[in-house]
Amino acid sequence: MTGWSCLVTGAGGFLGQRIVRLLVEEKELKEIRVLDKAFRPELREEFSKLQNKTKLTVLEGDILDEPFLKRACQDISVVIHTACIIDVSGVIHRESIMNVNVKGTQLLLEACVQASVPVFIYTSSIEVAGPNSYKEIIQNGHEEEPLENTWSAPYPYSKKLAEKAVLAADGWTLKNGGTLYTCALRPMYIYGEGSQFLSAGINEALNNNGILSSVGKFSTVNPVYVGNVAWAHILALRALRDPKKVPSVRGQFYYISDDTPHQSYDNLNYTLSKEFGLRLDSRWSFPLSLMYWIGFLLEIVSFLLRPIYTYQPPFNRHMVTLSNSVFTFSYKKAQRDLAYEPLYSWEEAKQKTVEWVGSLVDRHKDTLKSKTQ
Repeated sequence: MTGWSCLVTGAGGFLGQRIVRLLVEEKELKEIRVLDKAFRPELREEFSKLQNKTKLTVLEGDILDEPFLKRACQDISVVIHTACIIDVSGVIHRESIMNVNVKGTQLLLEACVQASVPVFIYTSSIEVAGPNSYKEIIQNGHEEEPLENTWSAPYPYSKKLAEKAVLAADGWTLKNGGTLYTCALRPMYIYGEGSQFLSAGINEALNNNGILSSVGKFSTVNPVYVGNVAWAHILALRALRDPKKVPSVRGQFYYISDDTPHQSYDNLNYTLSKEFGLRLDSRWSFPLSLMYWIGFLLEIVSFLLRPIYTYQPPFNRHMVTLSNSVFTFSYKKAQRDLAYEPLYSWEEAKQKTVEWVGSLVDRHKDTLKSKTQ
């Protein structure tokens, strides 16, 4: 296992950068290549500080650029593919999502074959499994259950197709005659420092007298801390590089959760921000069934207006279902095959995230001060 190298796509993102921070601690790793469309200056600076642990090469480019991908994969031992467009509200054009999430993954798999990269780990999503209906209850679901998302919404649909492509590529013959080994990880809703969803919710509340907007009071989910998802990727690459473990891991997908309590999305946001005086919206809300049908009507309005006007509904049936379902999963299979145990406890994860939320609150106060001066 001497002198191996790893390419991380989407390395400038919320999860990707956490994977890189853990990767630098791995033994005999000679190079990490970090790939993304663009890197923030402060992240470039952080990555440059990691150079004293291992060689770190920054690659800025497009996941749809075939020659760029071929160069990026040259002399690489492992690819961790986290790059994707995440869109739950239907704001981003469908074609863009399908291109990046599906075609980009297919091009990267082909580049791995040409460059003889033997290990490919794909960051999938819980949305590949559903939820398909807020009336359907899934508690402590597992990999043996035949769950598949039936929505045509571009994000879950693209992730489903990309995951299928990755798992189908397991066993492909590489250019040097070797074999490609693949697996996919399906994390739950990911929270932690740097979460765009959490940041948006907190900033909105700070501009709304400290009232947190309801995103899903009827849901029961088991969110997972970003540090634990990153750790699962490290364990997956170790397993696919271990001749003893590879037979049971190759071609498989794994649900990744941790010991974060099962709760609603609203309750999670409240737990992570109540210390700073933020509170849940106590106003009356529509029954879930009525919200679902209003979402359907808004979709019809959007469809009818499409020839003359682009109307973006505030919510739709998929968003109502996603935000208000009972949908929790066990990580026992990852425990068994990958020796996965959460690296961070719920208390540690909560403390780190609350501290970060505090920095958002402080930044908001500073912004208000500068406006009044």
